[in-house]
Amino acid sequence: MDEDSRYEAVRSRDARFDGEFFFAVETTGIYCRPSCPAVTPKRRNVRFYATAAAAQGSGFRACRRCRPDAVPGSADWNVRADVVGRAMRLIGDGVVDREGVAGLATRLGYSARQVQRQLTTELGAGPVALARAQRAHTARVLLQTTELAITEIAFASGFASVRQFNDTVRAVYAATPSTLRAAAPHGGRAPRRAATPTAGIPLRLAHRGPYQAGAVFDLLDGEAVPGLEEVSGPRGGRIYRRTLRLPHGTGIVAVDERPGAPGPPRGAAHPGGWLDARLHLTDPRDLTTAVGRLRRLFDLDSDPYAVDERLGADVRLAPLVAARPGLRSPGAADPEELAVRALAGRAESERLVRRYGKALDAPCGSLTHLFPEPAVLAEAEPDGPLGALTTALADGVVRLDPGADRDDAQRALLALPGLDARTVAAVRTRALGDPDVAPPGLDIPDSWRPWRSYAVQHLRTAGELEFL
Repeated sequence: MDEDSRYEAVRSRDARFDGEFFFAVETTGIYCRPSCPAVTPKRRNVRFYATAAAAQGSGFRACRRCRPDAVPGSADWNVRADVVGRAMRLIGDGVVDREGVAGLATRLGYSARQVQRQLTTELGAGPVALARAQRAHTARVLLQTTELAITEIAFASGFASVRQFNDTVRAVYAATPSTLRAAAPHGGRAPRRAATPTAGIPLRLAHRGPYQAGAVFDLLDGEAVPGLEEVSGPRGGRIYRRTLRLPHGTGIVAVDERPGAPGPPRGAAHPGGWLDARLHLTDPRDLTTAVGRLRRLFDLDSDPYAVDERLGADVRLAPLVAARPGLRSPGAADPEELAVRALAGRAESERLVRRYGKALDAPCGSLTHLFPEPAVLAEAEPDGPLGALTTALADGVVRLDPGADRDDAQRALLALPGLDARTVAAVRTRALGDPDVAPPGLDIPDSWRPWRSYAVQHLRTAGELEFL
């Protein structure tokens, strides 16, 4: 989109572009999402930014009315396989908070200076600013939706100190944390809820456009491994629960199938909605990482308008897209776990969890274990295809983290004994979140690119293909 097209999206308050770009108003010093319901500013006073971090870096504060940080992430980072896309996925996973810019650069295979230059050139902000914007967003959500103590929120958001937290919140929102909490909008929204070790942290996971939750929950239900995950409740009101292995500890998450759908802002089109979730974490520093992994599992940063427009133009797919607009291509909460499960199958995965999975210190109902780490499996059962895969994962020969190069990962997987092209395609689709994968042996036309993973999902959901 050029700037004139962006301004037209702002003028029409089109929520399809929320998170894809931001606009700032020079006369007010505020930046907004495209669907902001405020009076449309004059074109000469508007500046456009690819990220909230870039707008903040130029001295603009977040609008308190449209809350531009509370939008789905840009779908570009799921689609793109270049360094910028890989970097954004790693930043979303909290790598900069845990390992710094040097750690991010090492994972990408570039120098810190090269990463800084590429991100700043294309996005208007470097990795530190992008991570800072992410921390500020997490802090605002916790301040306005939970009763966690402000000190707890500071560290749960990824800040190194309370002072850094206070300074950032003032700079981004022009308010203290206490003022931001007191000003939380409650009209038509749920009030703040308690967040305790027993109650967990309640969150709303935003998505753009329509969301076919039923198809996602059907998939998760069909592949659920007892002890690790479960799907309960009647269809349309199911709850998905699973355990998570996180950098600083463990977690248990529950996600509600029933999507939330706010009324659109005045004059806006295609408002989107959210999934309600609740996180129980042994260490609150894992919050950002856990949310990022849930967003990838449920494919919440997808652009359903772009996907449906391309696939809906195909004669074969048009009726499927019309029947299920906004169908997602689910990812994985743990890429290495997904790879092992894709190779082993459901029954064998259940055996691996029972025998080698780490038991939770505090089981929660039927959730009792974490999936065993690759290093544990490689030592316990080193033979055969499973041993080859887990050894490669443990040694770093195969990388499946959010910043992994998808082509390199595919080549490394295909070089392992016992991994056929069909299994590798499933790993590339789910573990690496590639939106454009065609399983071997299927007649998948190039006209479905770059959304072939979504096309295959439509065919499977309609019963025309079996799930991998």
